[in-house]
Amino acid sequence: GSVEFRRFLAIAKGSAGEVKSQLYVALDVGLIDQDRFDRLYQQADGITWMLGGLMRYLATNAEARKASSRPSSPNS
Repeated sequence: GSVEFRRFLAIAKGSAGEVKSQLYVALDVGLIDQDRFDRLYQQADGITWMLGGLMRYLATNAEARKASSRPSSPNS
């Protein structure tokens, strides 16, 4: 369900961060030039940002669903 999907997103976000680290290594050892590094890093950073946004959205909606499913108190 949604818990597994959110866990998958967290792993994917971590993997995108790992790609960003490996891009520095590739640049340092001369496997890619600065232009390619910049393009790939920007893409990986965008993916990281989008995954984080989706994770925040899902967490917010999960909290809202929990709150709306709670029985209301007689004093409200």
